[in-house]
Amino acid sequence: MRLIFASNNQHKIEELKAFAGKEIEIVSLKDAGIDIDIPEPHDTLEENASEKSWTIYKLTGNDCFSEDTGLEIEALNGEPGVKSARYAGEARSFKDNIEKVLNKLANETNRNAQIQSSYFT
Repeated sequence: MRLIFASNNQHKIEELKAFAGKEIEIVSLKDAGIDIDIPEPHDTLEENASEKSWTIYKLTGNDCFSEDTGLEIEALNGEPGVKSARYAGEARSFKDNIEKVLNKLANETNRNAQIQSSYFT
């Protein structure tokens, strides 16, 4: 079985390949020859994951799945959440995102946080 994973995050792809073993071939967007930036316009991780899967399915007609992940920080009322990748702007800069989080947490002692993920096929 071959599944396109609607991601180019190499770390996530390698984790899924290890988990799937030899029974399921996990293919990244790059390996499938797909070079698009899939929009993440929704307010929930679930909706964004669904958007990614549906976009790739419409484009290829192949079985696919996707995910969306967000960092939720207690002291920031769940921010950045669904906006984690673009928290500091559309450029998707990891460095800028972390800098924005740390600036907002500068006077906070509560650093409790969690990662939420949603998968969609």
